[in-house]
Amino acid sequence: MSGQPTKLGFVVPSSNTTVERELAVTLTGGVSFHTARMPLQNVTVEELDAMADDAVAAAERLSHAEVDVVAYACTTGSLLHGPGFDTQLEEDLSEATQAPAVATARSVKRALDALGAESVALVTPYTDDLNEREVDFLEAEGVSVASVDGRGIEANTEIGALTPSDAAQQVRDAVGDEVAADAIFVSCTNYRTFAAVQDLEAAFDVPVVTSNTATLWDALRAAGEATDCVPGHLGRITGR
Repeated sequence: MSGQPTKLGFVVPSSNTTVERELAVTLTGGVSFHTARMPLQNVTVEELDAMADDAVAAAERLSHAEVDVVAYACTTGSLLHGPGFDTQLEEDLSEATQAPAVATARSVKRALDALGAESVALVTPYTDDLNEREVDFLEAEGVSVASVDGRGIEANTEIGALTPSDAAQQVRDAVGDEVAADAIFVSCTNYRTFAAVQDLEAAFDVPVVTSNTATLWDALRAAGEATDCVPGHLGRITGR
C-alpha cells in the first residue's frame, strides 16, 4: 500500500457497542477504521429487515471518507433473506461507494472456506428464530451445522454487555469435551470475542471463527491489505 493508511469502513447497527471497541485495540499502524450506523435496537427479524433499508445510505456516507473497503458488519442482517442476500448487499454497497464491499455472512463463509471447514459448532446470543435462519443459511451454503446454542437475547445492548469470558463459557458449555465439527463459529458482531479466540483454539484444537474476526479478515483481504497488521491472538484465520 502507499504511505496513506488503508481506510476500512464499517456499517454497523446503531446499538452495536463492540465492533469499534474490538477494532480500536486490534489494528496497528497503517490501517484506520471508520463507521456509519443504521438504526437497530432489538435483534429481531422485523428490525433487521428495516435496518437493511438504510445500508446503502450509510455506505454512501462512508464513501465521503474515501474508504478503501466497506463492510456490512451484521451477521443475521446479512443473511436474513437466505443465500444470495449477502452477495447482493455486497454489490449494492460496492456500487454506492465505488469500493470493494464485504458482508459478514459472506465473510464467514469465505473464512470457513479458507480454513477448509465444512462443518461448525454454532454459538450465538440469538433467539431460536434467528438461529434457525442462520442454520438454514449455512447449510444452504454447504456448511453442516453439527450443533447450535443460543442465549435467546433480543436487546442488542444486552448482547453488547456480554464479555469475552461469557462467550468462552458459552462455547465450553455448548461444545462439551470435544468438538464434533471442523470449526467453532461464534456469531454476532456485537458479541465480544477477540480476547477469547486464542484460548478456545488451544483448548479445542480447531479453528474458532467469530463474526468480527471473519469480517475484519475479509475487509483487509478485499482492501489488498495483509493481515500482519492484526495480532495473532485473533485465531488461525488471521494467519492465512
